[in-house]
Amino acid sequence: MPVKQEIGIVVSNKMAKTVVVKIENRYPHPIYSKTLIKTKKYLAHDELQECNIGDKVLVEECRPLSKRKRWKLLKILSKSSLIN
Repeated sequence: MPVKQEIGIVVSNKMAKTVVVKIENRYPHPIYSKTLIKTKKYLAHDELQECNIGDKVLVEECRPLSKRKRWKLLKILSKSSLIN
């Protein structure tokens, strides 16, 4: 079975070695054809603590690392233009 990979935006990096990543799923409404956005937040493991808020990242599903953490950071696709 293939491993899931998703692209998302870092929302929080306040925890040690953990970031919160927001992943958006856009889909058309079945009747009205309006584009709807469903947002989900995941905790991801960031071993080197290199992510900042607003970074675009690639995360991959992995074994459970804690109670809610089931994703790990693969790479940072683009750095944020925000100054932290």
